[in-house]
Amino acid sequence: MKIETLDGTSSRLYKLVAPLVMRADVLRQNNNYPYKTSDRYEWLVALDDKGKNVQGFFPVEEKKGGYYYLNNYYVPAQEEEALLSAFIDKILEDYAPQKPLVAIAFARHAQLFQEKGFTVEREWKLYVKLKHAKVDGKAS
Repeated sequence: MKIETLDGTSSRLYKLVAPLVMRADVLRQNNNYPYKTSDRYEWLVALDDKGKNVQGFFPVEEKKGGYYYLNNYYVPAQEEEALLSAFIDKILEDYAPQKPLVAIAFARHAQLFQEKGFTVEREWKLYVKLKHAKVDGKAS
């Protein structure tokens, strides 16, 4: 597996992700909330070893408030923990040194985020808001 970072409006992103985000089972996993993107987004897209089949994706939005917002990701159930862990590691490596991270994660994934250094800010029935505030090796 490899994780490719794509600009939020790149044609390659649309080509790779569009077939997934339109599938009923993928939308159902996201509680029927549609996926969105813009030029403020970068998407981490996990591809198989041949680089052709999308295994999951994780959008990262740069917010004007000076942080990165992580929300509406997709990881299939059969690879959930390994793939999500790889996405979080990549985000921590590429984005955490620049700005704080705020994530809205499925409640079932909260523990994995916490194991990676996120702290819970708020809990709902299905989701958890988490924050990772380490920037340039310092807690902010």
